[in-house]
Amino acid sequence: MKFLKTLAVSAAAIVMGAGAALADGELNIFNWGNYTSPEMIKKFEEQYKVKVTITDYDANDTALAKVRAGGHGFDIVVPSAHYMPIWIKDGLLLESRPDQMENFKNVDARWANVDWDPGRHYSVPWQWGLTGVIVDTSLYKGDINTWGLIFDPPPELTGKINVAPEMNDVMYSAIKYLGGEWCTTDKDMLRKVRDKLVEAKPKWIAMDYGVIEKFASRDFGAALYWNGAAVRSRQANPDVKFGYPKEGFPYFMDSAAILKDAKNVENAKLFLNFIMAPENAAMISNFAKYANGIKGSEQFLGDDLKDAPELVVPKELESAGTFIMLCTPEVMDLYSKIWTEVLK
Repeated sequence: MKFLKTLAVSAAAIVMGAGAALADGELNIFNWGNYTSPEMIKKFEEQYKVKVTITDYDANDTALAKVRAGGHGFDIVVPSAHYMPIWIKDGLLLESRPDQMENFKNVDARWANVDWDPGRHYSVPWQWGLTGVIVDTSLYKGDINTWGLIFDPPPELTGKINVAPEMNDVMYSAIKYLGGEWCTTDKDMLRKVRDKLVEAKPKWIAMDYGVIEKFASRDFGAALYWNGAAVRSRQANPDVKFGYPKEGFPYFMDSAAILKDAKNVENAKLFLNFIMAPENAAMISNFAKYANGIKGSEQFLGDDLKDAPELVVPKELESAGTFIMLCTPEVMDLYSKIWTEVLK
C-alpha cells in the first residue's frame, strides 16, 4: 500500500531458493517508497555479495504502467493483492514457484494459498495491513471507529484531514460508509458516493502520502490511511490513535514477485526465499510497521510492534474487515469516472 518518501539503497548479497549457493551480481527491486528495510537489505548484501538497487513507486497503477512500458530493468516488484491477478493474467510475472522454496514452510497457513495467487506460484508475503482512520485525539475526543470523521467530519477536524490518494481505498470506504457493497453498480448508491466525496473534499487539507511528519507537527488532525503509518505517527505524536471503521474497512497484502523479463532471475529467487526466513521478515516489519505473514517472526519483532494497537483489530470489529479486490473493468470504469470528478 501505500507510503511516503523515496528510498534508494545499494548493497551486495543474496542467498536462497532451491539449491542456495554463493551468489554475486545485482538485484533491482521496484517497491513502494519507505517500505524496504535498509537493515534487511544490508544483511542480504553482506551475506550473498549481490548489489541491491531499490527504485520506489507510490501507487499500483504507477508500477504496472512502468513495467508494461518495458525497458525498466527491474527484477522484483511488490504488487498489492487486488492487482496481483492483473500482473499474472498479463504475463508480467515469472512463475518462480515460491511454494517449492526451502523457506516456504515458514509462510503462515492463512497466506500460503490465497485467491490472488493460488498455491503461491508467483509471490511471497511482504507486508499486510488495513486502511482505517488515524486521529490526533488531542483535537477530537469522540468515537474514532467510523468513516464519519473523513466524510462528515466534526468541526474539530474540519480542514485538518488528509486522505490517501488511492482510488480503491477511498471508494471502498465511502461506499461502506453509505451502506453499499464493494463493486456495486447501483446508480443511486454511486450518485450518493460521488456527492458525498465532492462535498467532503473541501473539508480536507490534503490528499497526500506524507502523514508521519504532519502528525508529528500536528498539522493533520485525521487521515484515511494505513495502520503501519499509524504506528509510526503515534511514535512521533503520542496523542495519535488508529480507528477501525465499524461501517467496513479494507485489508491489503503486498507480495514480492519476480518479473517475467527480469535479468537477475536466480538472485531474485534467492531474495524471495530470504524474506521468508522469520528473522528477515521481522526486519521488514520492524521498519515498515506492518505484519508480515511469516510464522516465527514474532520473536524478532521490536517491543513497539508486539502489542501495537494498530496491528490488532478489536474483536468486536473483526467482522467489519474484508480484503479489497478489483471489480470488473466495467465497474472500475464507473469508479474511475467518480474519482476523476473528486480530483478536479
